[in-house]
Amino acid sequence: MTRDDPDSTTRTTASTYDRIAGHFSKTREHTWPEVESFLDGRSGGVGIDVGCGNGRHCEPLGDRVEAVVGVDVSEGLLREARARARERGYDPAVSFVRGDAAALPVADDRVDLAVYVAALHHLRPRERRVASLSELARALAPDGRALVSAWSTAHDRFDADADAEVGFDTTVDWTLPGGETVPRFYHIYAPREFDADLVASDLRIVDSVVSSGNCYAVVEPERSDGP
Repeated sequence: MTRDDPDSTTRTTASTYDRIAGHFSKTREHTWPEVESFLDGRSGGVGIDVGCGNGRHCEPLGDRVEAVVGVDVSEGLLREARARARERGYDPAVSFVRGDAAALPVADDRVDLAVYVAALHHLRPRERRVASLSELARALAPDGRALVSAWSTAHDRFDADADAEVGFDTTVDWTLPGGETVPRFYHIYAPREFDADLVASDLRIVDSVVSSGNCYAVVEPERSDGP
């Protein structure tokens, strides 16, 4: 089995975040302003948070739709998400499901609003990242919209060329209380590469920006010109 085998890399990501779930969740309290801006003025029936982590973005998403599905590969993070939803009283509107970003547990054309933030960069290789973007397109309703984000070479923690054609693979350690470090795989996107992967998928870019060292794009499903 190669390190880029889909099943192997999914298990590795799940295991990594299961190990750090409790501590990681404590550092992920607030909604990102870019998510708030994306949700502002939008509404729908069904929403999905792909790579939902501790569910922090499921709460504002739930204010905009009738039902939310939070998907993550880490059962440890999903336990944190369920506990958070119960504590804050929004659990009746949210279903948390263990799942893969490249095989979303929702029907075709079902999702009106989606957020896929800070998760795409954990997938490898490139083909799997593009496949997960096409999977998001499959799940989106014809008039659905999604916000996708990933770390970029423009981030000040990296000594990288923000104008490069492609980014790079790396590991970023998570430090647990007591000093233990847990390596996490990241693909750091060059902004041009981020847009290119979106174009290579079944999504269409509505808007794309770099903000706070992250690539962000508002996207919709690509429409066929045929009958």
